[in-house]
Amino acid sequence: MRKGTLNGIAALGLSGLALAEGVDGADTAWMLVSTALVLLMTPALAFFYGGLVRSKNALNTMMMSFAALAFVGVGWALLGYTLAFGEGGPLLGGLGHLFLRGVGLEAQGTIPHVLFLAFQGTFAIITAALVSGALVERMRFPAYLAFLTLWGLFVYAPLAHWVWGGGFLGALGALDFAGGTVVHINAGVAALVGALVLGARKDYGRQAILPHNVPFTLLGAALLWFGWFGFNGGSALAANASAALAFANTMLAPAATLLVWTLLDLLRTGKATAVGAATAIVVGLVAVTPAAGFVSPLSALLIGALAAFPSYYVLLWRARTRLDDSLDVFAGHGVGGITGALLTGVFAEKAWNGVADGLLFGNPMQLGIQAVAVLAAVVYSALGTFALLKLVGLLTPLRAGPKEEGVGLDVTQHGEEAYTSGEGAILVLSEKAPAVPSLRPQGGEA
Repeated sequence: MRKGTLNGIAALGLSGLALAEGVDGADTAWMLVSTALVLLMTPALAFFYGGLVRSKNALNTMMMSFAALAFVGVGWALLGYTLAFGEGGPLLGGLGHLFLRGVGLEAQGTIPHVLFLAFQGTFAIITAALVSGALVERMRFPAYLAFLTLWGLFVYAPLAHWVWGGGFLGALGALDFAGGTVVHINAGVAALVGALVLGARKDYGRQAILPHNVPFTLLGAALLWFGWFGFNGGSALAANASAALAFANTMLAPAATLLVWTLLDLLRTGKATAVGAATAIVVGLVAVTPAAGFVSPLSALLIGALAAFPSYYVLLWRARTRLDDSLDVFAGHGVGGITGALLTGVFAEKAWNGVADGLLFGNPMQLGIQAVAVLAAVVYSALGTFALLKLVGLLTPLRAGPKEEGVGLDVTQHGEEAYTSGEGAILVLSEKAPAVPSLRPQGGEA
């Protein structure tokens, strides 16, 4: 390489440094890794959910997660980000960053603004994808795409503003390190409303609906745990002690939940199931998310252990009802998120977080503030989700027909099958379709 070319590259580098004054290299490196880790969580969720449904709906279920990468991701960049983090009022951000206006290499904290946009976008994506677990095996894909896009803009983004973007819950002092209210309560309540609006699958309660690939679910749980280190650790927005605390708590809390969940399974049935283990890991991760950077490692273990009980028993209760929350999103994310948000108000310790103490450390008011935040998230998510589902339902049918459900949504919504047998399915052409020309030579043997 010629010397002049090297000098040109060096000049470009110096120019970039001048534009990014105030940006810290170590913080930026950690946030680049964290953003990639959180983005991985949505395909991981596809495997987690995909393994839990019947084989005829596996691709459709996984596509519900993958679609969020596009429809929520693009919506976030163009409009959602400014509604959440644009300078605005207590309820909604302004339009100052509409279509990415003013989002460049300038410092946002100690990282480039564009990186902050991307990191927060990965949260919006996976939160919307989480809702799909209650809608699988019966929602038409076009209707789901419309709902997904609108939900990311008009339910997720305002709630993110309330807590993290300068809104009223943040001003009130609500503690939500990485998304107990914004992500998990929001998604869990939306899933519950979605299940109620759609109604049960046609086979629900009439035949056993069993997971078709439990190893997929275990793989998804493992990748979710891996990505969650970026989800919680990255929420410090810097490579600092707070990130290290959140990182350690993300390891410890799910381990405690898994331990307690396994013991509950053994005491109740004498068997510890793999699906139960995968579920326990997610519940522990959910519960520690709002507390990750606010509590000590010992408190994180206690939060993980305590969170197992409400989610475990709500899941058992739901299975005995007509409520078809297909993959128990509410029991896992809704109940786990509520538990974690409230326990943050109990176990928060200023000696570890430098921000606020909780009930056990002399500040009972914090638990009340956490309860207000939980209530606000529940009410807004429920009302917003219900309104959007009804709106989409006016424009296009929400549910697949009974025959489409029977065949499976892989074929009816995507024209594909996750698993084929033999040499292929029979090709059925419409009467208007042109005939397929024969490759057999005319007048002779093939």
